[in-house]
Amino acid sequence: METKVILKLTLSQKTVSVAESCSGGLIAHRLTNVPGSSAVFLGGVVTYSNLAKQKVLRVPADLISTHGAVSADVALSMAQKVRSRHGSDYGLGVTGIAGPGGGSRQKPVGLVFIAVSSAKDARCVECRLEGDRQAIKKKSSTKALKLLYEFAC
Repeated sequence: METKVILKLTLSQKTVSVAESCSGGLIAHRLTNVPGSSAVFLGGVVTYSNLAKQKVLRVPADLISTHGAVSADVALSMAQKVRSRHGSDYGLGVTGIAGPGGGSRQKPVGLVFIAVSSAKDARCVECRLEGDRQAIKKKSSTKALKLLYEFAC
């Protein structure tokens, strides 16, 4: 999927940056494994803690306290802030609970929000992923790359 994303961005002369939480940098890793990615991938940040989301990306603290770090609102803010920070055409934000702990009845392990934004539009999807920690990270990175690919059409 990452090869398709890089090719699409290259052909359309668009750029992307990523803000990752539960995926822990796996999206950036996958994108940078593709030759030629440096022409379209401007950078990424892993903002794993709430404090990092606030300090690095400037996600408002009240947004996190109101909706929780694992929410559509925070994923959208992450996507918008990383796009603005890097000056990219697209921003991708991923936040979720990879487990095995940290889940609750309302927000179980495997709940992931993935957002993509541009200057004109934004989209966020909620995913319920199954598997162990590594499987959830891999699945969330694949879902994020697919969303970016579809959004960039």
